[in-house]
Amino acid sequence: MEDKRILIVDDEKAIVKMLETVLRKEGFQLINKAFCIKDALQILQNHTVDIIILDVMLPDQSGFDALPKIRQLSQAYVLFLTAKTSDLDVLTGFAIGGDDYVTKPFNPLEIVARLKAFLRRTTKMTQLQEYAITKYDFGRFILFSESGELFVENQPVLCPAQVYMLLLYFCKHPNKILSKTELLEAVWGFDHYGDDNTVAVHIRRIRERIEQDPSNPKLLITVRGLGYKLVRTS
Repeated sequence: MEDKRILIVDDEKAIVKMLETVLRKEGFQLINKAFCIKDALQILQNHTVDIIILDVMLPDQSGFDALPKIRQLSQAYVLFLTAKTSDLDVLTGFAIGGDDYVTKPFNPLEIVARLKAFLRRTTKMTQLQEYAITKYDFGRFILFSESGELFVENQPVLCPAQVYMLLLYFCKHPNKILSKTELLEAVWGFDHYGDDNTVAVHIRRIRERIEQDPSNPKLLITVRGLGYKLVRTS
C-alpha cells in the first residue's frame, strides 16, 4: 500500500482532511489532494496515480463530466463520492468509467475497506498471472494478462481496471455460464449491495469494447435467468 498513490478530489476540506488522516493511519502514504477538477488534472499530468477518490459535486465541474478528461490521463481505479443515490445517478457513474461509489455521509473506514479489497484483487491477479496463460485469444479480441492490454482487431483499446478484471475473469472461464453473484464475489470481492446494476453496467462496457455490435452481442452473451457467458468457438 505504501507505494500506491491516491488522489482525493473534493472541495470540502474537512472531508479531504478526514480521508487523508484515516488513509495514512491505514498505511497509504502517497496522497495527493485537489479541491477542484482543474487542480486534479494538473496532478494527473505530473504523477502516476493508482486510485482516485472523486467527489461528484465540485465547484468548477462535476466529477461525472470530468471523468472522460481524467480517463485521457489515467486508467486509475475511480471511486465516486456522491450525495446522489438514485439508480440513474449510480448508473451514470459506472457508464462513464467509474469503478465504484460511496454515498455521503460515509464512514471513512468503508472507503479504506473498499480500496484494500481492490488492491488485494489486483495483487492476487498479478500473482496468478505469473503462472497462467498470458494470452487469451478470442479471434476478434486478444487480452494479455501480464501487461493488462486489450487488442480488438489488432488495435489497442483502453480498458479501466474494473472492466479489465471482469473481462479477464470471463477469459479464464470461457463457455461457462457465470451468475451475477459469482461475478460480484470473484471480481468485486464482496456483495456489492446486492446491486445487479454493477455487473450489468460493466458487462455493457465490455461489449462496447469487444463486440462488433454491442446491442447484438455474439461473444459475451446473456443466458436468460442464469447469467453471462463468454463464447469461445475454437
